[in-house]
Amino acid sequence: MTLPDPPYARITAEIRARIAAGELAPGDRVPSARRISRDHGVAIATATKVLAALRREGLVRAVPGIGTVVVERPVSSTRPSTPELSRDRVVRTAIGIADAEGLAGLSMRRIATELGVVPMALYRHVPSKDALVAAMIDVAFGVESLPEVAPPGWRERLESMARLEWRTFRRHRWLAQAISLTRPHPSRNALLHTEWALAALDGRGMHVHQMFALHLTLFGYVRGIAVNLEWEAEAEADTGRTGDQWMDDQLPAYQELIGSGDFPHMRRLFAAGDFDLDLDQLFELGLQRLLDGVALALPPETGDAPAAEQ
Repeated sequence: MTLPDPPYARITAEIRARIAAGELAPGDRVPSARRISRDHGVAIATATKVLAALRREGLVRAVPGIGTVVVERPVSSTRPSTPELSRDRVVRTAIGIADAEGLAGLSMRRIATELGVVPMALYRHVPSKDALVAAMIDVAFGVESLPEVAPPGWRERLESMARLEWRTFRRHRWLAQAISLTRPHPSRNALLHTEWALAALDGRGMHVHQMFALHLTLFGYVRGIAVNLEWEAEAEADTGRTGDQWMDDQLPAYQELIGSGDFPHMRRLFAAGDFDLDLDQLFELGLQRLLDGVALALPPETGDAPAAEQ
């Protein structure tokens, strides 16, 4: 009696056939692990095994910020000799998975499948998933360094730091959700940002606690905008609809609420036409207003003028 193929093998064969038939063309995104789990009623671990099998066959590849896509040309399934397992390789593989599929798709089993090892082999290099995430955070903050020569003014220094952090969060959308203000992971590369902010505000008549509080406020703002990057990517992967399409679906419900007469200012907003929610523009607008507030908190002789007055 022949045993039936395990679920992951059947699903892998189905997606492989769709690629061979051209239904999924080069560059097309294949179903995410969450989508496979939902559509086929299997565990996330099974779904990630499907994607790993397709990658080993050279049919798909993970693209940061997009997901798993069909390769331009299926490459030979013959693999070169596998590099020795190391902490750096484990961490960078984890970052690659998180960049493509979010933190929800990250597990020790998923990393082990990608590396072709048993899960327990990973624990010789990282003692726990929490330690792994801490290492991922440190590597992510080290991709782009702060300037070797600091800009001349405190405002310019804080601007350069905040914009670098925004680029980092954009590069690694999962990062904002992995970081906690109340329980931060020790990270040399992240701590360099704290040191930079304190140095920018040093010598301006503030207690070090006030300086640190301003740094946390600024970092919390950047992170607060950035958490929407991963949420939106997850929502689009789960629903197949963009944020604009989703808002169009909600329009009748909003019109009913606003038509009640209880929201005159929102009625005016809707009457003004479509509002273009651009997170990059929103980040920059809020950054300037926040730095204007920092300027007001500095003693008059050291505080730079708000942006509108410069």
